[in-house]
Parts: sequence; C-alpha cells; structure tokens
Amino acid sequence: MRARSMRWIVTGLVALGTCFSLEGQTAQPQPAATTNESQASKAHDATFIIGVDDVLAINVWKEADLSRTIPVRTDGKISLPLVGELQAAGRTPLELEQEITEKLKGYMTDPEVSVMVQQINSEKVNVLGQVIKPGSFTLSVAPTVMDAIAAANGLKDFAKKKSIYVLRKNASGGEDRFPFNYNDFIKGKNTTQNIKLEPHDTVVVP
Repeated sequence: MRARSMRWIVTGLVALGTCFSLEGQTAQPQPAATTNESQASKAHDATFIIGVDDVLAINVWKEADLSRTIPVRTDGKISLPLVGELQAAGRTPLELEQEITEKLKGYMTDPEVSVMVQQINSEKVNVLGQVIKPGSFTLSVAPTVMDAIAAANGLKDFAKKKSIYVLRKNASGGEDRFPFNYNDFIKGKNTTQNIKLEPHDTVVVP
C-alpha cells in the first residue's frame, strides 16, 4: 500500500509540473506591430513614371468608397471622388499619392493614402515587318525578342530569319542595333542574343 501511494504521489507531481510548463509557454503574447512599422510597409515607388493605360491601385485607409483600381486615361488623367481629376501620367506613384493626400485633408483628418501600379501597360515595344500581326505590345507580354515575335503571332513565310534586329534609342539621340538570328536561336546557338527588351524598343523583321 505504501509503494502504491508513493507511485500516485510521483505521478501527480509530474502532471502538475507539466501544467506549469505549458502555462509558461502560452503566457508569452506576441508583440503587436507598431503604427510606424505598419506605415513603413506601405509600397512606395519614387522612380517609376506612370504612363497612359497603366492601372493604379489607390487605397485610402478605412475609406472603401474612395479606394479603387483605376486605369490612366488617354489624356493622362484619373478621376477620384472628392479629389476630382488629377494628372497621373508623367508622375511617380509617390508624387500622386502625396497630392491625393493633400486634397483629402480638406475632408478628413490625417488621410492615409497609398498608390501602387497594379498593371504596367504604358511600357511598350514595337514589332514591325514580316510578322503575322505587327503592332505594339506591352513589356509584360513581350519581355524578350522571342516573346515579341510570339506576341506578333510569329514570322511570315518569307521573313529573313537570320537578319532580324532590335532598334533602341541611346542617350546621344541615335539608335543602337542588336542583331538576332532566329535560326541560330531555335537551334540553341547564341542564346544570349535573345535580349531583354526595354520600353520603346523596335523589333524589325525584314
């Protein structure tokens, strides 16, 4: 009987110690994010220049009626409730964000506004010559030479596949020329010629 009693006492002490241990683990709440950390996480872009047809995501904190996703019109402007029309093209998201914030101060206290480019449609490249569908394409669709040719639905039968080139304006006002041999590329030769395109590049297929 004495041995059995001792065994029950030991078992009880072990169980009690486990409970204290679990309480110690769960009694440590995670620190909440501070307001400054929350504001610092907002996406700002002070370098990208907004263009026509770009899609902007404009968010006004705690103001769902003022928050929206809106494209930049062909005149370069957008229109928002309370704020009215604003020039968006030719400005950075940060500049536009600051102007919207200033205009909203007449209607609310300390408005928090974020402007992000949700979709870039203004940065385009041109594909000309012996392709099935020549025209302008966004960089999101045509980031490389081969992508641009594919976006134009491919080459025509009599295209000079070895003589394709890319024209790019340089800082001096002239144009740089980058050759692209389609036949070599599809054979796995000189794959570096499939360069990354830049806004306003022109892919020429003779």
